[in-house]
Amino acid sequence: MTIDIGTGDGRAVLLGAAREPTTLVLGLDANASVMVEASRRAARPPRKGGLPNAGFILASAESPPSVLEASADHVTVLFPWGSLFRGVVGTDAVVAAGIAGLVARRGSLELMLAPAAQDGLDGVPTSGEALAAAAAGAFLDHGFDVDDARTPTPAEVKATGSTWARRLDRRPTLIRLVRR
Repeated sequence: MTIDIGTGDGRAVLLGAAREPTTLVLGLDANASVMVEASRRAARPPRKGGLPNAGFILASAESPPSVLEASADHVTVLFPWGSLFRGVVGTDAVVAAGIAGLVARRGSLELMLAPAAQDGLDGVPTSGEALAAAAAGAFLDHGFDVDDARTPTPAEVKATGSTWARRLDRRPTLIRLVRR
């Protein structure tokens, strides 16, 4: 199972479910209204483009449904902002714990981050190296190690399916962590 936290409009979920039809792909977001259209698209009959392996859950990162605890082989957080961003860089421990709690043993957590100084994130890192160090610190006590941290290729950014990624005017950082 794959879970996209902070899924927003759900494009990443729909793309992932279409790309991997044998994998359950769930989108989790605290705002129901942004997921409505993607949920409708997924619920269509398969002959009309529906994706029976895609689903959407109304929940915050800091308190995801307990039924999902340690169930995801892969969790993504793509271009987060606000408390979700603060959680993945270690300034909101409750959010980090909620995210970490979804990842199964030996599962992976993939972060695609693109903060900039003009975002008003006082004291939060914006360089790739500093972001990787902050993410490593945020998830170390939850049993994660950094597996990869780098600038993603344009194809990798596009493959996220993120609407935000299409408007991106800065270099993102890709960080992959693996649970021990």
